[in-house]
Amino acid sequence: MEDTQIMQQRKTTIGVFAFGDVPAIVLKVIAAHISGYLKIDAEIMPSVTHPYYALDRHRLQYDCGLILQTMNANRFDGYEKVIGVLTVDLFVPILTYVYGEARQGGKIALVSTYRMRNNPHSKSELSSRVYERTAKVALHEIGHLFNMLHCEDEKCLMHFSGNLSTLDKTPLYFCRYCTVYFRDALKRR
Repeated sequence: MEDTQIMQQRKTTIGVFAFGDVPAIVLKVIAAHISGYLKIDAEIMPSVTHPYYALDRHRLQYDCGLILQTMNANRFDGYEKVIGVLTVDLFVPILTYVYGEARQGGKIALVSTYRMRNNPHSKSELSSRVYERTAKVALHEIGHLFNMLHCEDEKCLMHFSGNLSTLDKTPLYFCRYCTVYFRDALKRR
């Protein structure tokens, strides 16, 4: 088999799609950050229906686990990993809210723009800071999809960010250890 055929078979593509009505610029920013920072091809996919089924009426938030479970039924042919982007408030049962969620080593991750504003209830236009925050969360969740754990280094993209202040301090790159792990994960797949 020719080298170019081998390279094409190993090519990683990450799909980025919207749940419902997400501004196209958000998807483009995430895809650009995946390509630019992770050096992985990213494509914007057609949007899917808003996940009304995942609304917890007591919390008035959307259950990440239920969305991921439902989305895992899809094959997403042609994509090694996919990122679903939402504009709603997300939660997992043990946390009040999350910016994003992914199953370790899984195929699907979620990212929400809802809490990326300093005031999540604001209807103001999205800003460059919101785009950057959303991209950081997307890249972090992709790390989990490639089996990366949280890093203790505060200057690493895989460091846990529980609030916007910490997220803003988080760089758009992995520490040297996580960089090596990520490169190895790409080679092992």
